[in-house]
Amino acid sequence: MAVKEIDVKLFSRMFLAGAIYLDRNKEEINELNVFPVPDGDTGTNMTMTIMSAAKEVRDLGEEPDMKSLCKAMSGGSLRGARGNSGVILSQLLRGFTKAVRDEQVITIPLFGAACTKAVETAYKAVMKPTEGTILTVARGIGEKAAELIEDGADDFEVILPALFEHGNAVLAQTPELLPVLKQAGVVDSGGAGLMKVIQGAIDLFSGKDIDLTISDDPIAKVDDSRPGKADDVQKNIYHAEMKVVLKQSVNGKIESDVKGYLSSIGELKAFKSDGKEVFIDINTDDPGLVLQKALKFGIMQDVKINCRLEPSKAASVAETAAAPASQPAAPEPKGEPSEFGFVAVSAGAGLAEIFRSLGVDYVIEGGQTMNPSTADILDAVEKVNAKTVFVLPNNKNIIMAANQARDLTTDKTVLVIPTKTIPQGITAAINYSAGSSADENEQAMIEAIGLVKTGEITYAVRDTSIDDHEIKKGDYMGIGDKKILSVGTDMNQVVIEMIGEMVDDSSELISLYFGADVTEDDANALKDQIAEKFSSLDVDIQNGGQPVYYYIVSVE
Repeated sequence: MAVKEIDVKLFSRMFLAGAIYLDRNKEEINELNVFPVPDGDTGTNMTMTIMSAAKEVRDLGEEPDMKSLCKAMSGGSLRGARGNSGVILSQLLRGFTKAVRDEQVITIPLFGAACTKAVETAYKAVMKPTEGTILTVARGIGEKAAELIEDGADDFEVILPALFEHGNAVLAQTPELLPVLKQAGVVDSGGAGLMKVIQGAIDLFSGKDIDLTISDDPIAKVDDSRPGKADDVQKNIYHAEMKVVLKQSVNGKIESDVKGYLSSIGELKAFKSDGKEVFIDINTDDPGLVLQKALKFGIMQDVKINCRLEPSKAASVAETAAAPASQPAAPEPKGEPSEFGFVAVSAGAGLAEIFRSLGVDYVIEGGQTMNPSTADILDAVEKVNAKTVFVLPNNKNIIMAANQARDLTTDKTVLVIPTKTIPQGITAAINYSAGSSADENEQAMIEAIGLVKTGEITYAVRDTSIDDHEIKKGDYMGIGDKKILSVGTDMNQVVIEMIGEMVDDSSELISLYFGADVTEDDANALKDQIAEKFSSLDVDIQNGGQPVYYYIVSVE
């Protein structure tokens, strides 16, 4: 018998199955990165986006109404959106749910209209849509749905498999639409992620038994195979344990959320609760965050915090220690708001300190390896006591989430300066003038970042051929604003060759920010080589402390 309707309960279960399938396959999606760099994060970003919504759907229970379900799917994904593909996925969900939220069943005509609305909403959210991406795959599915329905298809058991087959065919064609995909030998990662969501939904619809349990555990990103990475770097250098006398009883969900949070900031060794008291035992790099979380729920007793490092290593670490990058250096009490404030995204204690020294009020920990969500940016904007807040995303994959946060802010003006790199963000902050208007500052910063050239040094995670370079796994790569500029086995030589491609007759300054896996002595030795090679230019060096990228270089 033909299936002509999808009720609320089935729709909810199909969505959860789609989220779970994406979660299971996120590493496969991550590996579809065009450049062979260790920060392929499309799968992780899309998973964290949809899981934000899936947790809200889960909490509705097994018998949600359509309006509540759509609100959870749309709102959860909107706030949890990370990265460009995650933002586009959230907009697809927003458009689809907007079309069905006032009904109690999804009929075939309504399904077709919802697919069209999803695609329209996603395209509107992108300033310059690029074909060969997740947008192309979504549009292909929407057009196929309209075609099938117009031709008289009246059975979801026929329509859904046909859409899945067509979506995969469109995905397979993305390298023909986007030459960089063809050169790298991959399909579009965002489109591949969307097809995993659709596959999960269709498998559940077809009767496949799928465990729909949604965990609160944070999604871990592992990157511990970097060439030249120091083997003796110890994580979670503090041991903290304490008892918390609860102000009031906490339910299982809150307890699970707290455990998930603690696990995300360290190695949680024990978390024991009898309903009145909680015992916490954790190894972490930031015991202050543990204390802040504990204070929200009760009175702390028997607090013990010890450094796990040997005295000599502890002294070395102390030399470069800084305040947590995700927190303001010194929270200001609320009072009369200032005219202007700043939020910047950055990874690495040194870079965070640079932004603070330039007057940035709040630094969000994030970047290539972990894009902050729309909610993270909204939270940071809220914490800045200013009428107008400038946001510096400092990564092309964060700009859309920042724009989404801007559109969701109602109590202050948010201006997103489209900084795509850390050096652009630093230049934007330097070019801010307290005596100028918001519009004048916005224009000045945008003009200034257009003059900055950025290069980054990392390593290849696979063999490939791209940008006329034959790359072997483990090679060092110098990546410019638009393409790979240099490749080799000698890091310093790769840096110098990359800078050679960036410098021109108008260049005056080379700035070098060295990362967490580079010693200061090695960085200074490289600085001397650069100064000798480019003797007519000034060379500046600073400790950025960033992960993944050994050096971030700017030429101005």
